Amino acid sequence: MKVWNPRSLLSKSAGDSTTPSILEDAVEFAENPEPRCPCILLLDTSGSMKGEPLDALNEGLRTFQQELDRDSLAKKRVEVAIVTFNSDVEIVQDFVTADDFQPPVLKAKGLTHMGEAILRGLDMLQIRKALYREHGVSYYRPWLFLITDGEPQGEAEELIEQATQRIRDDEANKHVAFFAVGVEAADLSRLSQISVRDPLKLKGLNFKELFVWLSASMQQVSQSAQMDEQLPLPPVTWTGA
Repeated sequence: MKVWNPRSLLSKSAGDSTTPSILEDAVEFAENPEPRCPCILLLDTSGSMKGEPLDALNEGLRTFQQELDRDSLAKKRVEVAIVTFNSDVEIVQDFVTADDFQPPVLKAKGLTHMGEAILRGLDMLQIRKALYREHGVSYYRPWLFLITDGEPQGEAEELIEQATQRIRDDEANKHVAFFAVGVEAADLSRLSQISVRDPLKLKGLNFKELFVWLSASMQQVSQSAQMDEQLPLPPVTWTGA
């Protein structure tokens, strides 16, 4: 039985040039002691996303950056990280505040290791929150935002079950807010087995509107005085059958 080992996150990230050093973290938190609102994007870059879907997703990421950049407070409080998943799971952007976020250009290939990606994201949040506490920085409930056009594929069912249980536990304890968005032919019934919240279906390839909504949601959360409560979010206008 294959189970997820959180130590694998540390070993795989150790040589990643995007992983900040301990000294850089200390400087960052000293220069910007604002509360943090961490958001990890879990993005499906499997082979089925190749072409128009991935082009639209890349454009959506640019919109996300532009929208966050317009809010002076969100730029200091919202932290963005990106994890992609295909046959591999990769941290393509470790946590940075929105003012330093530069959207990557994603490429598609392989299968859909969704369970491993969810576990990687949850581990990243756990490590990040420990770092906040170490430096005396308060934080809002983190968001884990999954976008996929399929369902888990090419990985052990045990990993998916482990990811599902951790989401349920962390949601119940208010440790994370997990959202799942299905693109095109995504299996929403399968996603609903993983997510506590009902998964949402993206209207066509309207990633741009989705990321405008996500940016507005992050701005709203980051300006709230309630650190661990789920606030009413902007109306969702990017869903469809």
